[in-house]
Amino acid sequence: MSHAPADGQTLFVINPNSTAAVTHGIDTAMAPMRMAGGPAIECLSLPSGPPGIQTQQDVDSVAPQLVSLARSLRARAAGFVIACYSDPGLHAVREAMDVPVLGIMESGVLTALTLGQRFGVIAILQGSIARHLRAYGAMGVQSRLAGELAIGLNVTELAQYERTLARMSEVGRRLRDEQGADVIVMGCAGMAAYREPLQQALGMPVVEPSQAAVAMAIGRIKMNWHGA
Repeated sequence: MSHAPADGQTLFVINPNSTAAVTHGIDTAMAPMRMAGGPAIECLSLPSGPPGIQTQQDVDSVAPQLVSLARSLRARAAGFVIACYSDPGLHAVREAMDVPVLGIMESGVLTALTLGQRFGVIAILQGSIARHLRAYGAMGVQSRLAGELAIGLNVTELAQYERTLARMSEVGRRLRDEQGADVIVMGCAGMAAYREPLQQALGMPVVEPSQAAVAMAIGRIKMNWHGA
């Protein structure tokens, strides 16, 4: 018989867009992280968010909503993961919360740095890349970035399985063969379902950043590391 988690025992994974299929894919990707002795993992959408976080305006618009949602969940929360590769509202939510708050870009890149020397990123749209490069600059990891290339599909188009996997495989091979990447980071939470087939197709480690962030968050929660 299952029991509801006690207050303060749930890790909330928040998809800041309103596309339920993305949240479902993230939730499915959490299966390896749901374990005895760990926090409950609950995946949520932001109903008032855009269908996809695809511009800087999208990123900026959802930050106050994410802070409000986190505050409303705080009594039940052991921590939060913001499941969008632009890490929208990450520092604002961290500032407002006294529990671990992880972003999937930051966590995905940091995980990749432990798996290879040069990481490549598969983006959804070309317009996202400049925004991501600014974040890598703030993290100080540009010297380890092999490159970032887009597949040219928007968030809702990612549900087209064969087409998406073919485009991701093509871009992944270019990052590996032309730009020298030895580990790949998937640059959108909506790509979660493709990690295992993509890793098999490329023959190299592929980081699904929502999984990376949740794995880090569980460690932080268990070790009582809250940070600033």
